[in-house]
Amino acid sequence: MKLSLPSTDLAALLDQLGAANLAFQKTYPGDRPDRQPVHTVYGGANLFKADTCVRMGEIALRNLQTYAPNFVELARVLQLAGHEHLPVLEHDVATLTARLDALPAGARKQEPAWLAYSVYNKIVHKLKREPVEDFRIDFEDGFGNRPDAEEDETAVRAAREVALGMQQGTLSPFIGIRIKPFTEDMKHRGVRTLDIFLTTLLAETGGRLPDNFVVMLPKVTIPEQMATMVRLLELLEKANGLAPGALKMETMVEATQIVMDEEGRNPLLRIVRAAEGRCIAAHFGTYDYTASAGITARYQTMAHPVCDFAHHMTKVALGGTGIFLSDGATNVMPIGPHRGDNLSFAQLRENQEAVHSGWRQAYHHTTHSLINGLYQGWDLNPAQLPMRYAATYNFFLSSYEGAVHRLKTFVERAAISTLTGDIFDDAATGQGLLNFFLKALNCGAISAEDIVPTGLTIEEIETRSFYRILERRRRHL
Repeated sequence: MKLSLPSTDLAALLDQLGAANLAFQKTYPGDRPDRQPVHTVYGGANLFKADTCVRMGEIALRNLQTYAPNFVELARVLQLAGHEHLPVLEHDVATLTARLDALPAGARKQEPAWLAYSVYNKIVHKLKREPVEDFRIDFEDGFGNRPDAEEDETAVRAAREVALGMQQGTLSPFIGIRIKPFTEDMKHRGVRTLDIFLTTLLAETGGRLPDNFVVMLPKVTIPEQMATMVRLLELLEKANGLAPGALKMETMVEATQIVMDEEGRNPLLRIVRAAEGRCIAAHFGTYDYTASAGITARYQTMAHPVCDFAHHMTKVALGGTGIFLSDGATNVMPIGPHRGDNLSFAQLRENQEAVHSGWRQAYHHTTHSLINGLYQGWDLNPAQLPMRYAATYNFFLSSYEGAVHRLKTFVERAAISTLTGDIFDDAATGQGLLNFFLKALNCGAISAEDIVPTGLTIEEIETRSFYRILERRRRHL
């Protein structure tokens, strides 16, 4: 075969392109397959106890069972698919529930009520087993500005409670601290609180951090604030005998300037890069962001269009970088206005209506986030937890069959493809399809066995990497 170009000229040209391609892949490695919590609960540092997450689960479960004592009631409140065909009478609901309980899992999936039944029971199981996935001990908005002595004492007390929670096994799987921002008026307070908290915690635990510990830096607007945090974390690691890089951080998107700077550019990637690999997530601050955009308090909600704009700008800036993105919080608490044991029928009715209204708003906000590719959000109250899981489980379970088909088709096509060098052209696409199942698996929506119909084995699923799956299959060709 005759060619016009000598191989030496092509090699130099393609080597240059190769260097650029590899640099791009380093910046945009794709979605991280690690577990991402479905939410972060923010709670004032002054209220945090070693068993806070356990108690939140108990309150959340009581709230669910009080205002939706069965799956039919919840399905009707949230208008889950097929709710209009579910029974109304209490006896009929009990009969249907008993029949579904007795069916094998495979047969139950063929029942019209399967989705609503599964969502409800998974919520109950989650609230009993792992009600809170991520908790942020908050020294910022959830704590406020207090005398220095009080914040010092709170930092010590919170650190000791974390150490006790580590000992008792009562902490959430992910946990961290939100300090005050590195603005000019708050930077000293933020540094001091973090130093006191970490020094006390590591002294109590013999130098051990909780699993998945992270430091949240709020109200970031310039890369220098992130760079300063990196240097601070380096100093704290060295002073406390921690391995370099042990302390991770997050940033917050809660000012218009972090979405567009003075030159009309989106600075988010530069801000994340300033963290030198320590930043693992960016959280959206709904109410600070809407306030910075000039939205009055009455209209500061997650449903405001300015929030969608910020979300999409954030996703464009950080898509493919492996940075986890989190939406903000619903500020309407699903709590009835009347308290006490001797409430009238009218008061009980008002409580139910208030809770159900709050549930619907939280459910729709979370569903909107999921549809827009934001798989994490904030919760502020135990009563919000049932709706976090209701929306999450419904989202994954209602999309399950279609996702199985897409991944199965892709796996079959990939089986006849080959790796080119070290890069498989479709690995990123396959990872994206696989990540749907990994996220569903992490939160308890499905089991590993539910992924097997895609053509993957349990062993392959456990690698959490589509590239490794393809590489392993190629070796066995």
